[in-house]
Amino acid sequence: MNGLRLLSVDLNSPHLRNWKGCDHWIRSRIMDLRKRTKQKIQAEERCGGNKLMTTTRSYVLPKDKGKGDGGDDVSAFAESNACSCSGIRSWCPWRRCISMAAGLLLAGLLGLAQACCVNAIHENLLWFSQLMEVQREISFRTECGLYYSYYKQMLQAPSIQQGLSDLINDNLTESRRTINLLQRMNIYQEVFLSLFYRLLPIQTYLEPIYFYIYTVFSLQAVYVIALYLTAWLLSGSWLAGALAGVWYILNRIDTTRVEFTISLRENWSLPFLALQVAAITCYLRPQLSILQQVTTLYLIQVSSLLSVWLLQFCNSMILGSLVLSFIVAVLFIRHCQTGLKTGNLLTRLIKLLLHSIMVLLLTFTINYLTKKALRLQSDEHIFKFIWSKFGLGPTRDFDASLYLCEEAFGLLPLDTLERLAASFLLYPYILTLLLLCGTLAAGAVKNLSRRSSGSAEEKNEVVELGEHSVLTVVRPDVAYNMMHTLFFGLVAFSTMRMKYIWTGHMCAVAAYGLCGTEVWTLILTVLRCNSKTLIRLLRYSVPLVLMACLYYKFWPKLKEELSELREFYDPDTVELMTWISSKTPQHAVFAGSMQLLAGIKLCTGRVLTNHPHYEDKELRDRTKQVYQVYAHRSPQDIHEILLSLGADYLVLENSICYERRHRRGCRLRDLLDLDNGHIMDGPGDNDPDLVAASHPRFCEAIKMDLAEYISLFTRTFENKTFHVYRVKKKRRKSTKSWSESSGTQ
Repeated sequence: MNGLRLLSVDLNSPHLRNWKGCDHWIRSRIMDLRKRTKQKIQAEERCGGNKLMTTTRSYVLPKDKGKGDGGDDVSAFAESNACSCSGIRSWCPWRRCISMAAGLLLAGLLGLAQACCVNAIHENLLWFSQLMEVQREISFRTECGLYYSYYKQMLQAPSIQQGLSDLINDNLTESRRTINLLQRMNIYQEVFLSLFYRLLPIQTYLEPIYFYIYTVFSLQAVYVIALYLTAWLLSGSWLAGALAGVWYILNRIDTTRVEFTISLRENWSLPFLALQVAAITCYLRPQLSILQQVTTLYLIQVSSLLSVWLLQFCNSMILGSLVLSFIVAVLFIRHCQTGLKTGNLLTRLIKLLLHSIMVLLLTFTINYLTKKALRLQSDEHIFKFIWSKFGLGPTRDFDASLYLCEEAFGLLPLDTLERLAASFLLYPYILTLLLLCGTLAAGAVKNLSRRSSGSAEEKNEVVELGEHSVLTVVRPDVAYNMMHTLFFGLVAFSTMRMKYIWTGHMCAVAAYGLCGTEVWTLILTVLRCNSKTLIRLLRYSVPLVLMACLYYKFWPKLKEELSELREFYDPDTVELMTWISSKTPQHAVFAGSMQLLAGIKLCTGRVLTNHPHYEDKELRDRTKQVYQVYAHRSPQDIHEILLSLGADYLVLENSICYERRHRRGCRLRDLLDLDNGHIMDGPGDNDPDLVAASHPRFCEAIKMDLAEYISLFTRTFENKTFHVYRVKKKRRKSTKSWSESSGTQ
């Protein structure tokens, strides 16, 4: 009923009281008319006729007309707005049930199609079903292998209790440290999956690795269904949900990367984020009348964060999160600062600006004090990255440079927008965003300029467009999704890797724009050809024609992609993992790159010095120390570093030592040289404060088998990609002799 003007008549008007013989009839007639109009609106809403904006005429009983004219006006209004309510009651529930059943069935089919699609592509990329177990595990690259290793560890444990105990008191992930993995990392997914696999009677016909990947692919079905429901709730038509699901599947390159990064946390979190957006959209569908509905959402978010904090053994990083500080700041400022809607428009705008500034200042103040009190440094590398990205911080910081030099953390490339435009997704999205954000802004200005004690008539904000009027009361669920997609878009444009939280929601917003009534109403009103019949024709015909075009354009490409067969091929890594499993002690400690060590832990179960889960200050320091093997350092320095970390073996990779993938200044060896104050290799400029290194690059010099290297390291394995060296331990006698000679000198 947003913005719909009901019949506005003052029953105590002297004009009505002076109408002899008609007073009682007119009063009863008007009350009956209001009741029937309300019933009609409710029936239309139940049948999916919710509208954000409506073009209406104002029917007001004239004050200066005679009896006959007044009676005709009331009768005409009654005839124009009356509907066969008995007919609606008889067939609308059945129609609604059938439509809902068909919509839910289609949602399930689209979700199933997405899950089957990514599973087929994953199988075709690797020929996964024909791989050996070690090859399957190697396919879990970088941190994916680390997360999956805990699922494997839980399954190999003699009991559930022992498995949980090993995770809580883990001394394999980081050498010479015992850490609580359930506190440090978000791996409850792996824990619950291992429990389900143990308890469900599926071990005889489903391998553990397939149970894991099928679960992740099933979450893609949940993701599509959540987007489908969001578009359906916004537009009132499940045709919008179908279009959103089709767009998500066809834009798979830009909406998900699950088929080759199965274990990444985003593949677990994004489906539930989409479900949260759908749930909040459903919650906000009724017209908000009091702020306590919004307060409920804030409290739910706080409760969820505190629940995660408890489940992760009081992880201080959650208490130091910006979102928690923001919610506390918002609730506090809103409680203290009242009277925002008093005064003229300029006064209200100034108050709103001050309110926003106070919220932001209090947010950062609370966050800063919380981190100082908890001595929290786990996420400081994220802020270093942000400051450096926008030129607000040092550009030589090693941790920040690791992110800045990766393409995934750069700006969103333009070819992404070209692909989205090729699937006809970008244009309706931009049109919907511009029109509805403009409407939202106009409604906000009207709301700010409205008197706080205005009547019900004044609370219907209207933008005049010629002879027509378009109500600009934006539904709370629409406003919420508009703000969401704007924020997601800004994050995606700033960091390419974050585009996956935007493109999925983008599908739902664009589908809502085409299948809802709001955008068409605005367009047709401007064109002076607005009618319910034309709006209904457009909101159903245009999506159907668009889906036909998408089928004609993309179905052959999709069939070709699903039929393309490839094969996993990485013999050097397979050879390395096989050698480690068979030729090294079970508790040997390995040092190397973060990405490789995650695979070593998964495939061999050996102890690591460092790993890709970067949210720990001490681990970041460890990683930089281990990476000195690719810098200009003496063999004695490297030997001391590795011994301090308890390393037994060092794995060097030619792909890092002789890296050519990144430009000069972004290669790992360049980042280490800059951090150490050394001049970078190769032609190019160097900062004036950099000096030439006094030692050769360790990863290159050790291969020359010089005496000073052989005395500290022994080569134990070698192939085209990897070189493994055993770190010799210091002998007590040698240490004593060195001490005596030093004392003599």
